[in-house]
Amino acid sequence: MPSISSYNSLEVIGLVIVDGVGFKNFILSDFLHQAKTLNQKVIVFSGLPATAYDLIENDEIEIVELEVFVESGETWFWRKMKEVAHMQQHKKDFFGIAANLEKNKPSDTSRRAKLISLIFKITSVFNSEKWIYNYNKKQLKSARKNPAFSKYHKLLSDSKIKTLFFTHQRPPYLGILNEAAKDLGITTSSFIFSWDNLPSKGRMAAPFDSFLVWSELMKKELEYFYPDTKNKLIKVVGTPQFEPYVMKEYHVTQKDFLEKFKIKPNRKTICYSCGDVSTSKSDSLYIETIAEAILEKKIPMVNLIVRTSPAEDGSRFKAIKERFPFIIWNFPKWKITRQNHPEPWSQRVPFKEDIEDLRSLLEYCDLNINMCSTMSLDFMIFDKPVINPVFGNEKNGLYNDQKYLKYAHYERVVQSGSVAIVKNKRELIESVNFSLDNPQARLAEQRDLLKLQIGKPLKNTSLRIAHALKDL
Repeated sequence: MPSISSYNSLEVIGLVIVDGVGFKNFILSDFLHQAKTLNQKVIVFSGLPATAYDLIENDEIEIVELEVFVESGETWFWRKMKEVAHMQQHKKDFFGIAANLEKNKPSDTSRRAKLISLIFKITSVFNSEKWIYNYNKKQLKSARKNPAFSKYHKLLSDSKIKTLFFTHQRPPYLGILNEAAKDLGITTSSFIFSWDNLPSKGRMAAPFDSFLVWSELMKKELEYFYPDTKNKLIKVVGTPQFEPYVMKEYHVTQKDFLEKFKIKPNRKTICYSCGDVSTSKSDSLYIETIAEAILEKKIPMVNLIVRTSPAEDGSRFKAIKERFPFIIWNFPKWKITRQNHPEPWSQRVPFKEDIEDLRSLLEYCDLNINMCSTMSLDFMIFDKPVINPVFGNEKNGLYNDQKYLKYAHYERVVQSGSVAIVKNKRELIESVNFSLDNPQARLAEQRDLLKLQIGKPLKNTSLRIAHALKDL
């Protein structure tokens, strides 16, 4: 692996990877290759340990491991003020933001809980863009006192980069990285990480110089929630999240897929894809409903594959696995790269094999069922029908997953007619049978939704991003 000093006159870009999903999107996509074609060298400033990159074969990148950032109480206070104020400002118009604001309310009487109560009281009145700017200014001023700031500053100074590209916009330590870059005259740009981040989450970490977004829709959202971005460069590039689906190295033949997952080729195949336990608590109920319907012949004999969340180990499904031995399980192959981290889920990194497994499921399964996740888009890319079960509401005692239908990003999915929304067992079984018999019934609506959410073709996504960074 070359040293930073060996880059000479080549253009050097800093790439900030914060977690395993960023690793998947920018290390396992075509980005490194396309940067090379534009005569760019990449230095990765990594929130993952350097050993995580042993999973790839690439001697063209320099890995700079970032020290884990431990926030001071003062910095935390001003960051929380900024984030809660942002949500207070938009809670009336966006259900997802209101729901996340509610989650932030204190539930005990600890010192921190009392501080959060104070923050809620202050920001219920003082939450304009002007006030948010002031909270952010105080947050970053206090963060500069943190020993990590001087270390980040030196790392960026030594790197000689001209552009620092953040593959996420939310983790708190990105704010002080952005501040260090500002001191050094380094241009910064941030990618908006996910389709729900703007209309559902709190304030981003820093006022970056420019932004790369999925679509014109996301560009409009960015300008709405962050009015100052109207005066900044915003480029629509698509998202590398889905690019592996058009890359030859991740293609698996149908024969290999059938053999690996022990699929009976004379049957159709349903894939149930789980969320994580914090947002998709009823996965077990939905899997049981489908499995029982198969045994009772209410659904024709099919292959049933369950893919668990990469953020979990799948242990919560032990009882179901024992009860229904015919279910095929796909536990994502993600490696835990660091123990004892404040956010351990962020330290999980995918193997190349898992991208192959996921793509083969998307390509060769006949139907997807998930609880309102991004996986709806993944399967639509391969023209597969999608069902979203949401049995729970505020009255029936089940986990209220129907609330996600009111989140702005998913409300559009519902309104588009591209998925089947089912609210009880009967509707789920009927929808499964209909979708297996009529797989293209919602195809036009699916393709329209993909155009809206993913603004550019999957092919050459990384090349567009590399060009956008070069233009900066």
